[in-house]
Amino acid sequence: MASSVHLFLFSIAFALMLGSNALSKFKPRAYILPIKKDNVTLQYYTSIQIGEDLPYMDLVIDLGAPFLWLNCDNGYKSSTYRPVRCGSSKCKVAKGFGCVGCNGALRPGCTNNTCGLYPYNPFNQSLAVGGLGEDTLVIYWTDGLLYVTTEDVPGFPFACGHADQLFGLANGVQGMIGLGRTQISLPAKLSSAKKIQQKFALCITSSTESEYGAIFIGGGPYYMPPLDASKFLTKTPLIINPVSTAVIYSEGDPSYEYFIDVKSIRIDGKVVSFNTTLLSFDKQGMGGTKLSTIIPYTVLHSAIYKALIRDFVKKAAAKKIRRVAAVAPFGACFSSKNIASTKTGPAVPTINLEVKGNNTYWRIYGANSMVRVNKHVLCLGFVDGGSEPRTSIVLGGHQLENNLLEFDLASSKLGFTSSLLLHNVTCSASRIF
Repeated sequence: MASSVHLFLFSIAFALMLGSNALSKFKPRAYILPIKKDNVTLQYYTSIQIGEDLPYMDLVIDLGAPFLWLNCDNGYKSSTYRPVRCGSSKCKVAKGFGCVGCNGALRPGCTNNTCGLYPYNPFNQSLAVGGLGEDTLVIYWTDGLLYVTTEDVPGFPFACGHADQLFGLANGVQGMIGLGRTQISLPAKLSSAKKIQQKFALCITSSTESEYGAIFIGGGPYYMPPLDASKFLTKTPLIINPVSTAVIYSEGDPSYEYFIDVKSIRIDGKVVSFNTTLLSFDKQGMGGTKLSTIIPYTVLHSAIYKALIRDFVKKAAAKKIRRVAAVAPFGACFSSKNIASTKTGPAVPTINLEVKGNNTYWRIYGANSMVRVNKHVLCLGFVDGGSEPRTSIVLGGHQLENNLLEFDLASSKLGFTSSLLLHNVTCSASRIF
């Protein structure tokens, strides 16, 4: 995995060129973090600085997680770190439980009378007890036109995880950063602390090389030269699953993950036939469609998966695309020899998700639907999730890449562009990092 993304040479040079007096004329419009893709695990991660006297660290991005947690066992020492006391107002806002104590030498991750949280690693399903603390977050901001400089955010909340929780994360990663719908997630905390819009956007790169996507917190514009990608956003409501999808939760807690209302799936205009009640929540909160950055490919309920495969194969055959032996974990693979290339990827049938809105579709073209498994084989990048999954459709990373996604938390709407390749740009086109 590449080293932490923390040089930002253009920003530093620009800041020096302007000087402190000129910089004072600029005001933060949005805060920004890089998104990098690991070439082994296919995880998406960012680099941040927590603690004014500490180096940058890499954290895996979890769109639906409630808070940031990091490994405090491996020499995390910061003069600006402060534990949050159990029973305090800050503990209540974080929905902490009880008190965490420690018998060793006091340090971050080993304090007494500390608000308890549960850091969770979904890749190895490890859940630990960790103390809630606060430290200074150093983050870059933009005025909306140029990437300018950094700013300190004191008192940023996070939980201390443990070294054994890092198993399953990309090499060098020290924890996870949550963007979920809670009061202590990164977007919520920055919005409240800095009085910016309650919006954040993801533009996830497909590259595992030295090209980065971005997380924008505070709203657009979202420049992908020569375009402002915000002009291509289509809106659909974000809906709330009334039953929590967390590993541990209290009765009555809604989910803090991000769901959308998918009405149907079409392949080249033809509706895929399956039991559409799977697209709604039942009384236990089962079903529906959510977005995720922690699974590499979209996972579908078996009934939806089988219908999608069946109809996609038929449409592919009509285009003279030859099916070949499946390559796990995919169920439908094809010879690439007679599949043409277009600006939106392989020329295969288009998958359209009909979402709530007036004739509103999220279009999935070849670049987001197909996965190249070897030189001659492309596979449909969807996975069978079994007959009783918690969520019927989980839109995974491959399907989100090079799509700008804006989460408007104030109006509870998702803005999406479908593939930016349609406009001859990618998520790495911002050239910010």
